[in-house]
Amino acid sequence: MPDMKAIGVIPSRYASTRFPGKPLALIKGKTLIERVWRQAKKSRLLDDVLIATDDRRIADRAQSFGAHVVMTSRSARSGTDRLAEVARKRALPNDIFINIQGDEPLISPRLIDRLVQELRKDKGLMVVTAVVPMTDAREIDSPHVVKAVVDARGFALYFSRWAVPFHRSRGKVRYFKHLGIYGYRKKFLLLYSSMAQTPLERAEELEQLRILENGFKIKTVVSADDSYGVDTPNDIRRIERCLS
Repeated sequence: MPDMKAIGVIPSRYASTRFPGKPLALIKGKTLIERVWRQAKKSRLLDDVLIATDDRRIADRAQSFGAHVVMTSRSARSGTDRLAEVARKRALPNDIFINIQGDEPLISPRLIDRLVQELRKDKGLMVVTAVVPMTDAREIDSPHVVKAVVDARGFALYFSRWAVPFHRSRGKVRYFKHLGIYGYRKKFLLLYSSMAQTPLERAEELEQLRILENGFKIKTVVSADDSYGVDTPNDIRRIERCLS
């Protein structure tokens, strides 16, 4: 379906336990949300990039640098629920939605395009996400880094904050870090938002487990490009070093 359109959506909320007002934090003179938007706009395959927010401060700032903004409800449970609200509210005919994390200013435009390509290539896919190989023991053991276990065909078996798989024998084990970017077909996105939260999702605080627990599959693509998010004010210095 070569004429299939794709919309990138950046969910953005002002409230944050560890970093209130994070989307408006400055990184080398530009706000975090603007840097994410400008990276996403470099994608060759996205027809548009929207910012979905429930906060007028973020909306006003986003509009000042030329972004299209959709105001969403404060009751959205997750970024994906906010994405689904965009699909319903705007009644967009576009069949592919890419969920781009609002705290990753180094997100790879090539990776965004790969997710779009996967969904265009295989009409049977409903959800696609990205993983990157990792070998750093500190990342593997960190609960702040989400790990993915992937089968031989590239479909996700599980996601966890725990170091999985457990390395009991001397056989070689590959660890994958999950990158928080997703591609959805519109019809599945709306179905997802109608599902109740699941026990594993609540236990791990990982929204993608809602999909697996309901028996659906998530295809993964292996990326060569890692991405670093902004969780605390200290992370800004790390991003600024990368930009330099």
